[in-house]
Amino acid sequence: MPKLLIVEDDEGLRNQLRWCFDGYEILEAEDRSSAMTEIRRHAPGLVTLDLGLPPDSANASEGLELLQEILAEAPGTKVIVVTGNDDRSNALKAVALGAYDFYIKPVESDLLRMIVDRAARLYALEAENRALALHSNSPLSGLITSDPDMLKVCRMVERVAPSDATVLLLGSSGTGKEVLARALHDLSDRANERFVAINCAAIPENLLESELFGYEKGAFTGASRQTIGKIEHANNGTLFLDEIGDLPQSLQAKLLRFLQERKVERLGGRAEIPVNVRIIGATNQNLADLIRDGSFREDLYYRIGEIEIRIPPLKDRQGDASLIAHALLKQFAREQRKPHRGFTRDATDAIEAYDWPGNVREMENVVRRAVIMADGPLLTARDLGLDHLTEEAPSPRLREVRNSAEREAILRAMARSNQNIAQAADLLGVTRPTVYSLLDKLGLRETR
Repeated sequence: MPKLLIVEDDEGLRNQLRWCFDGYEILEAEDRSSAMTEIRRHAPGLVTLDLGLPPDSANASEGLELLQEILAEAPGTKVIVVTGNDDRSNALKAVALGAYDFYIKPVESDLLRMIVDRAARLYALEAENRALALHSNSPLSGLITSDPDMLKVCRMVERVAPSDATVLLLGSSGTGKEVLARALHDLSDRANERFVAINCAAIPENLLESELFGYEKGAFTGASRQTIGKIEHANNGTLFLDEIGDLPQSLQAKLLRFLQERKVERLGGRAEIPVNVRIIGATNQNLADLIRDGSFREDLYYRIGEIEIRIPPLKDRQGDASLIAHALLKQFAREQRKPHRGFTRDATDAIEAYDWPGNVREMENVVRRAVIMADGPLLTARDLGLDHLTEEAPSPRLREVRNSAEREAILRAMARSNQNIAQAADLLGVTRPTVYSLLDKLGLRETR
């Protein structure tokens, strides 16, 4: 049954409303704090809200504050404001703040029921759409970002995927190189064939050659049967060479020959076997430095890097740290069956202030541990082990950010113009009165 929260300080009216809504799971609250408790505990999709709540029942201030809190906590909630005859202006204000609809007392049960039923249908439809989007089959749907540079990376992946070009993914560990490699495969014409991944740094050099190229029976001691290598196994599909910068030099020449000829020879064999495979490489190392050191072949670099895609680290992605942290919290809370619903203000400040040297992989570990160990519904900076960063976190308030930027620009312009207002105005592209106004606003007139 859909959950409906009735927020009304009049017990008699609450009872009357409860009988109006047969078929709904009814929750009740009489004031702002009890209403938010029900919202956090039961997450009702529907709310009828009386704007005149204690301790200010004569006005709509408490009701309007509660409306904003509900929508901040659960933006998809459909709130129907129930108000008196003389309160139409506040009802319209509530709709402007995000309420679904309003109803003016006295209560007419059939009309109010129709409004709530309509809101319930819309809520169910939106929930279904969210579920479909969550389980979308888009190869890039698992990548969470709002950063302009990372969005460019996604668009580049979409453009490159349909081609057979060899792609080199460059980025720190934990930035999502394998996610993008799988997206390149899934968006290509090879999507129905195998995606074969091998970590060049995780396999000893004496085994890596046989892993890549395979071997014939009797090729070496213990080779009791013929075994095909990863390259041959990926025929018609995609081979992902992770940490290709760690590929031993003895194998670099053999891989280069394969990339040129598109044929492999198994260890101990004589036949050349044609293989149609797309190669995607990835590394967290600087290949240019490795080439200068002589530990990586320059001709192999040009072969595997027909198209390079550089993935920015998490610390350089604008807004992504908080965005990804919320997504991970939702995922791990569901997996661990914990009631965590969000982060406290100090936690989000710390998340944004931290550099995340281990990128998303480090964040996964931090958030999972916090979800398991924390007790409250909101994770704090202490739960995340980042409480030492809360004092360093920059303010996200637009007014403070704007004031800081204006202060920096004014001080720089005044310094460059040797405190000359006219020249400073020219540098800033504003008028002299505007410069005087900014100096007064920011308390900089005396420093001049």
